[in-house]
Amino acid sequence: QVQLVESGGGLVQVGDSLSLSCEYSGRTFKSQIMGWFRQASGKGREFVSTITWSGDSTDVADSMKGRVTMSRDNVKNTVSLEMNSLKPEDTAVYYCAAGKPGYYCSGPRCRDLHMYPSWGQGTQVTVSS
Repeated sequence: QVQLVESGGGLVQVGDSLSLSCEYSGRTFKSQIMGWFRQASGKGREFVSTITWSGDSTDVADSMKGRVTMSRDNVKNTVSLEMNSLKPEDTAVYYCAAGKPGYYCSGPRCRDLHMYPSWGQGTQVTVSS
């Protein structure tokens, strides 16, 4: 069974940077795509970034391109999301998600939240102006 625990959220100012981390517990991390999604108050959950099994390829939502870097450590079983130049509209709960074990995905297909059966509890990011 997969468990995901996010950390690193908090209150920051416009233009600040923030690093989120997700700790994975389970046995199949190396064969699962990983993703970050976010959900602002009163809105649906939206894609932020995803990374392939080996970490050789990432995809980032258009709204965050150039401001976000996703990475993974297949030894420590962690994924990270580095966010820069934060804006008030980035305020949301950020969720870490794991794809189906053994299912490889790359490109836009991985943006679909239904590709991710396992989710963390989320970490709040608030960007104050």
